[in-house]
Amino acid sequence: MPVMEKLKMFVAQEPVVAASCLLAGVGLFLPAVVRPILDSFESSKQVSQPALKEVLAGMTGKNQ
Repeated sequence: MPVMEKLKMFVAQEPVVAASCLLAGVGLFLPAVVRPILDSFESSKQVSQPALKEVLAGMTGKNQ
């Protein structure tokens, strides 16, 4: 029996399990592809963090 027929039977008999396997495959595949693409962009360079005093002042609304 060819592989495609077995796959069609599996999807017809167990659609929830087949969909779960498909989602798991996408979840494993995407990080392997997307991460290198994002790393290749110039915009993914490290941004300097603001000082903690500035963050707290911005959150509380108090000027320094």
